[in-house]
Amino acid sequence: MPEPLDAVDAKILDLIQHDAGLSVAEIAERVGLSSSPCWRRTKRLEDVGIVKKRVTLLDREQLGLGFEVYATVKLSMPTKDNLDRFEALVQGWPEVVQCATVTGGEDYLLRIVTRDIHGFDNFLRDTLLSSGLVANCQSRIVVRGVKDSTAVPLGLVSPHLGA
Repeated sequence: MPEPLDAVDAKILDLIQHDAGLSVAEIAERVGLSSSPCWRRTKRLEDVGIVKKRVTLLDREQLGLGFEVYATVKLSMPTKDNLDRFEALVQGWPEVVQCATVTGGEDYLLRIVTRDIHGFDNFLRDTLLSSGLVANCQSRIVVRGVKDSTAVPLGLVSPHLGA
């Protein structure tokens, strides 16, 4: 990033990461700026890529998508081509809401959301395992979520930025 963050930038980021629906005027009032400088700062944070996008978080339970699974995946042959192919496939699987490459004995950690265990079984059999790339999949069904945050810990960026 060309310019370092200051405490006002950190406060703007903290506000919008907790409520992306705030207007520029509301943000400006809370950080002690007028609307124009606040808009410029927010726009700069977007332009340099610190603010990637603004989204609305939905309640999965109310939508009937309360079944959540974490699965580790080991590819049968973890070559560059197979890793690239698997990652391209994952992009088209709506049940996979997060995917990360991991260290250790597995290649990937997936967070999967479906309606119920039958939906997960269908995904596992018809999608994941039928990809032809997977040697092993270990799944962990989430019994109860304890913490689910999308907020980045801004206080870790720099001690004086603690928002």
